[in-house]
Amino acid sequence: MYYNNDRADDLKIAYIGGGSRGWAWGFMTDLAREPQLSGVVRLYDIDRQAAENNAVIGNRLKDREDAPGKWTYEVTDTLEKALTGADFVIISILPGTFDEMESDVHTPERLGIYQSVGDTAGPGGMIRALRTLPMFAEFAEAIKAYCPKAWVINYTNPMSLCVKVLYHVFPEIKAFGCCHEVFGTQDVLGGILKEEGIVGEKPDRNDIHINVMGINHFTWFDYASYKGIDLFPVYRNYIDKHFEEGYGSPDMGNWMNKFFNCKHRVKFDLFNRYGLIAAAGDRHLAEFMPGDMYLKNPETVEGWGFGLTPVSWRKEDLQKRLERSGRLVRGEEQLELKATGEEGFMLIKALCGLTRLISNVNVPNFAGQIPNLPTDAVVETNAVFERDAIRPIAAGELPENIHELVLPHVLNHERILKASFTYDRDLVYRAFIVDPLCKGRASDEELIKLADDMIKATAKYLPKGWFR
Repeated sequence: MYYNNDRADDLKIAYIGGGSRGWAWGFMTDLAREPQLSGVVRLYDIDRQAAENNAVIGNRLKDREDAPGKWTYEVTDTLEKALTGADFVIISILPGTFDEMESDVHTPERLGIYQSVGDTAGPGGMIRALRTLPMFAEFAEAIKAYCPKAWVINYTNPMSLCVKVLYHVFPEIKAFGCCHEVFGTQDVLGGILKEEGIVGEKPDRNDIHINVMGINHFTWFDYASYKGIDLFPVYRNYIDKHFEEGYGSPDMGNWMNKFFNCKHRVKFDLFNRYGLIAAAGDRHLAEFMPGDMYLKNPETVEGWGFGLTPVSWRKEDLQKRLERSGRLVRGEEQLELKATGEEGFMLIKALCGLTRLISNVNVPNFAGQIPNLPTDAVVETNAVFERDAIRPIAAGELPENIHELVLPHVLNHERILKASFTYDRDLVYRAFIVDPLCKGRASDEELIKLADDMIKATAKYLPKGWFR
């Protein structure tokens, strides 16, 4: 890495999962728009052709006049080649295929256990973790060997467990997890300010100042302010008036909106019950709560104004993204250079010393950011990003009523981490039995059988120790 006044040139970024058909293109556009950074991105993916395609797409950006950030994209065959000498490592992978995810999401439905996402919490999130953690253990060992001082940015779910295993394998790693869910809730608060006539124009989300506390996809605000305005009374008053219709009232009949948008009514209900602002999308929040609340059945889900995302839709969407990849490679379409709303490139700038910012981040609780959670739990709070440093900000204790909701998931994270290294099915069974989505929805025997069947469905991506 070479610094020249207000620039960082010759950065070396290793991108694990560099064949991504979607998120990678957004990262490329963010880098291309940033005039203070340049360098090389090494793309590593088990699907080499996908990485080759992205190299073509990324390298085309260098010649565009509207792309001040100049980056070279290279494809590497091994983790060693990708990582050696890297300043930053990006991890954004799909662990397995959508066939395995289909089992994660839909097999539990035979017991009346519904999941709106299935990649973080619930039985789907736990089984996804069992096939993901061995991959991340390999990444951690390789980072330790080839670029131990690099900053590692993870975007893969289940976020908390992915970050947790990186530190478990390589305790000195400089890793953190990024997630945009908090940004969406800041945006909602800004929109409510405008709807209520308190401001004329919707504020930029960065002007909504918040205290973040919780775990990934189950985060909470106990403080929210805009230019001296306490947003809690504003939020409460809006909920009192709009609880039934929600916020934004998206067209839930639209195919895309039906599966990804929400009316934020789960957030509203959680605020009324617990007093803090739940700060993630309703699809994620619902999966951390008891299964008879928001995910009891498809009719209940519809009533709360969010959607179940079927894996069949993801498979159809993949085909569309494959077609778009082809068009981009052939030059029939070009990437639109607009801001994605992700902060990864801004965090890289800050860690290079070119700026300083505060953002939400997933790291272990080593600094006691949330004192009433275990120190080895991966928690999501704000942190200061500056030159070669992340300084987590003390968020304070979770209120007892919310602590009771969060702690079972933290304990299950530990069970699943241990199970992934010991192949102890009893730990998985216990995690299923106490998981809020599963608890009380089926007998212990049925849940144990469910766990076994889901493990079998993902066997291709599990170590042989699971089948001794």
